[in-house]
Amino acid sequence: SVAAHLRDMGVAKGDRVVAVLPNTETAMIAFLATASIGAIWSLCAPDMGHVAILDRFKQIEPKVLIAQDGYVHAGKTVDRREILAGLESELPSLVQCITVPFVGDLPKGHVAWDTLLDRDVAYESVQVPFDHPLWIVYSSGTTGNPKPIVHGHGGIILESAKQSLHHDFKPGGRYCWLTSSGWIMWNSQFTALGQGTTVAMFDGAPNYPDMGVIWRFVADEKLDFFGAGAAFFSGCMKAGVTPREDVDLSALKSLGSTGSPLSSDAYDWIYRDVKQDVWLAPISGGTDLAGAFVLGHPGMPVRAGEMQCRALGNAVRAYDEDGKELIGTVGELVCTEPLPSMPLFFWGDDDGSRLHDSYFDTYPGIWRHGDWIEINENGGSVIYGRSDATINRKGLRLGSAEIYQAVEGLDEVLDSLVVDLEFLGRESFMPLFVVPAKG
Repeated sequence: SVAAHLRDMGVAKGDRVVAVLPNTETAMIAFLATASIGAIWSLCAPDMGHVAILDRFKQIEPKVLIAQDGYVHAGKTVDRREILAGLESELPSLVQCITVPFVGDLPKGHVAWDTLLDRDVAYESVQVPFDHPLWIVYSSGTTGNPKPIVHGHGGIILESAKQSLHHDFKPGGRYCWLTSSGWIMWNSQFTALGQGTTVAMFDGAPNYPDMGVIWRFVADEKLDFFGAGAAFFSGCMKAGVTPREDVDLSALKSLGSTGSPLSSDAYDWIYRDVKQDVWLAPISGGTDLAGAFVLGHPGMPVRAGEMQCRALGNAVRAYDEDGKELIGTVGELVCTEPLPSMPLFFWGDDDGSRLHDSYFDTYPGIWRHGDWIEINENGGSVIYGRSDATINRKGLRLGSAEIYQAVEGLDEVLDSLVVDLEFLGRESFMPLFVVPAKG
């Protein structure tokens, strides 16, 4: 029904449909409808600022905007009508705005989302080539506007097939990844959906009314797979949450983690205070490939602080500065062979120079991802943080993860942020910001 309405609005193959929506079924339905007619999807989270959203969408000249005019976070209603009105006025390519009314009335000239659900029509999809653009996601560059990364239908299908095997998804499973709609893990929900797994979506603050709210959700929805950012698990550990005592997690089989390195202490907490026989399978990849380089394997042992293996079809290596492979030593994470889900291109990067400079300027013809990785003799790996955020203190090179692991190992610290500021002609300055734990 939504796809049919989009066609009536003039949306055709290759047109861009953008959205500002929370992590709800509305966003999922809108994406599937967009993809089915060969249009190109792009999504921003509703809590992003006006300039941040505009910097992304203005580059790709969307035809239709789908937005919710407000949302609830931590018990508070947030009104976004003014922000959305500004977006509409500054995106001249728009021919139609679709609104999900939440805090106010339908703006003049807008179409209400609910009216797009009224047709009983047969599913009809547009056939597209393997490399036809599916969606546009964004990664912040060091200068200029965010990079609009374009992924293709075929590459994402293969990436999804790979991740389904590594995550051991099966029809009838129940899956949730705790994500905002602005994170690439939002896109990963379709991997599970494509395998016949039920996707449970949580839209809200993970610490409201308390740190146990997510674990109650996991129990109530009888999830067998739950994933979240490493910071969530660390926060639960520091808050003294003991899910195994508080809720019934008998259905839970696997936990995923990503976003930052998961500390060995967090591994210990999960097996002690969450579930003793759960399969903990952290992953590390990126928005750039909409997937993972290193991740879990249901038939391999779990070792604290490590990801179990390199992904199927990913020629992941650790390189030194001279392009030599390293085993048992930290090096640059590279991929020496092409990946199906590599970006087709950056939108507007007509000569490909911005894409080349982002990934291929260090080792010619080889993808350099920008992470420090150590691959051991067992094939397991440890991520040490961003190599492009390396901290150099009097010649000693440190990954930010090394500092975080030391600081966040303290019970008194709930969260932290380290910033290394380099100055010409004087000492650099490296402040550490901390959020102290209660008490």
